[in-house]
Amino acid sequence: MSMKSKPKQTLKLSPREKQTLELIAAGFVDKEIAAELGIAYGTIRNHVDKTVLKLGATNRAHAVAIAIRSNII
Repeated sequence: MSMKSKPKQTLKLSPREKQTLELIAAGFVDKEIAAELGIAYGTIRNHVDKTVLKLGATNRAHAVAIAIRSNII
């Protein structure tokens, strides 16, 4: 497996997906992110799932790593 991951898709992250990813990178958990953004926990889970998929990551930590290396966040 290559250490360099590239997004599988060229889809851009929505502003909310990017914001969610930034909060994950800052150490927030989903419930804290939901409270911070004033949206439902389930909505956060959807944003995280979509972001991981869009970036071709295997998990949220991997998504953060890809986003940092790609200058997304």
